[in-house]
Amino acid sequence: MAVVFLTGASSGLGAALAPLLAADGDVLILAARREAPLRALTERICAAGGQAEAVVLDVGDRAAVFAAIQAAEARHGAVETLILNAGISRPTPASGFDGARVEQIIRTNVLGAAYCVEAALPAMRARGKGHIVGISSLAGYRGLPGSAAYSASKAALTNLLESLRVELQGTGVDVSVICPGFIKTPLTDTNTFKMPFLMETADGAAAIYAAIRARRRHAAFPWQLASLARLGRVLPHGLYDRIFKGRRLDKHGGGRG
Repeated sequence: MAVVFLTGASSGLGAALAPLLAADGDVLILAARREAPLRALTERICAAGGQAEAVVLDVGDRAAVFAAIQAAEARHGAVETLILNAGISRPTPASGFDGARVEQIIRTNVLGAAYCVEAALPAMRARGKGHIVGISSLAGYRGLPGSAAYSASKAALTNLLESLRVELQGTGVDVSVICPGFIKTPLTDTNTFKMPFLMETADGAAAIYAAIRARRRHAAFPWQLASLARLGRVLPHGLYDRIFKGRRLDKHGGGRG
């Protein structure tokens, strides 16, 4: 039995992933900003025989993150698995580029993850046991037009966690970076552009769950879109620019957790 701290748990991937983890007997600390759906999820898990506790939390608040993790560890023991799933997405097109919006996205998607790691990692290192899981995105493989902040935040999250993974080798603390493509969640429900290889929420959560249990260093899916994203990373700049000329993948809103 492990203590799992899951952010962004109130909807989407987080809400679909939580019951899978609970079925293994883990103690779940479910964190998100929206209290009503978070508590409803917690009640469903407990009614099914699982162990879950709801924590209303904005991961962009460093002091609140520390308080939440410290309180969880005081009640249940050290956090063994930290799943960094909280994330938001807003359009950041070149026309009317909004630095405040960029700051908001970076604060949640990158700094929120960093605050959670800062709070939980010392105890993991002291015990020589732990697992940090970051839910990044294929959007972080290369910048996408209209989604500058989101793409940048996911690239930053991936590199932050990969740096830690390399450094933590041999300490007993593993780090996994998981990069999904398009998954049907509140984050994508308002998208108006075509989303190739769109996955159902349950399928995306199952793929993430499998990667967590296998403690994979890196997982990207669905394989078709992941293959295209990897190809995009090595395309010459001129060809990449021509592919996306005149396109903007920014007609969306929403967010997780």
